[in-house]
Amino acid sequence: MNLIQNILYDMFYHSTPLILAVLGGLFAHKAGVLNIGLEGMMLMGAFASALTVMLTGSLWLALLVSVLLTLLLGLIFSYFSVTLKSNFIITGFGINLFVAALSAFVLKFMQLANINVSSVVNVAGLKIRIPLIADIPFVGNIISGHTAITYTGFVLILVTSIVLYNTRFGVYVRVVGENEEAAKSVGIHVEAIKYAAVLIGAALCALAGMELSVERMALFTNNMTAGRGFIAIAAIYCGRGEPLRCALYALLFGLAKSLAINLALFAGPVSQLFEIVPYLTIVVALLMVSVLQNRNNTVRGFKLE
Repeated sequence: MNLIQNILYDMFYHSTPLILAVLGGLFAHKAGVLNIGLEGMMLMGAFASALTVMLTGSLWLALLVSVLLTLLLGLIFSYFSVTLKSNFIITGFGINLFVAALSAFVLKFMQLANINVSSVVNVAGLKIRIPLIADIPFVGNIISGHTAITYTGFVLILVTSIVLYNTRFGVYVRVVGENEEAAKSVGIHVEAIKYAAVLIGAALCALAGMELSVERMALFTNNMTAGRGFIAIAAIYCGRGEPLRCALYALLFGLAKSLAINLALFAGPVSQLFEIVPYLTIVVALLMVSVLQNRNNTVRGFKLE
């Protein structure tokens, strides 16, 4: 593949875990819950899946364990933030710190610098060649050859839109997020909806973590999520809670990450500087969205006067 094909292929590659986290965070966002714990849930998914593969050699068991443990985190987060009405931010940061400390402790206890499962997982073998599409010049090399979770993530963009806007559950989630009292008045169990929204996000974060550690690298290292959970929250804010818009911001991060990695190959001694490009891109995007929103609010204020 030439440079442009590499950049576009890697864009999908790097945006997948972020898209999954964004879609998961969207449900909580629509239900009026700020899930700061997305970072910790992704890290748990990455850690649990890699550790399970190392101990059992089973990818399916790794998926099950990672989902169950992130669901447990989701329950803990929901219990404190929804049932006990604790601060979302403090509770979420508690989840993040707990998972980071737990994974570091387990690695230290097992006397491992990281969890390397490359002897068990054939990363190249997990990539799926799509018939017909793979044979299309230029496009085939970009769209074909990704993993199952990658394709699942992009399909879930459409599924999330349908669930949120065309199902009774989606209506309940949005009503709860917009007006809890109105939701209670029509018999909606507000706490149950919030719990469900957070747990859906936790399950998707488990997929994101497994894609990041097992499917992509066959390796887990401490804090390997590198702030992606917070970037997912930024993407939700920039996309104003709309699945497609939020996913596009996730793709923007993936494109920035891809550019940084591919261009760093030609940068020589200063290649490490390109690591800041994806994060700088999100900061700039947040700034631009905030400026545009403030400008629109100002214009509307003048019109009302």
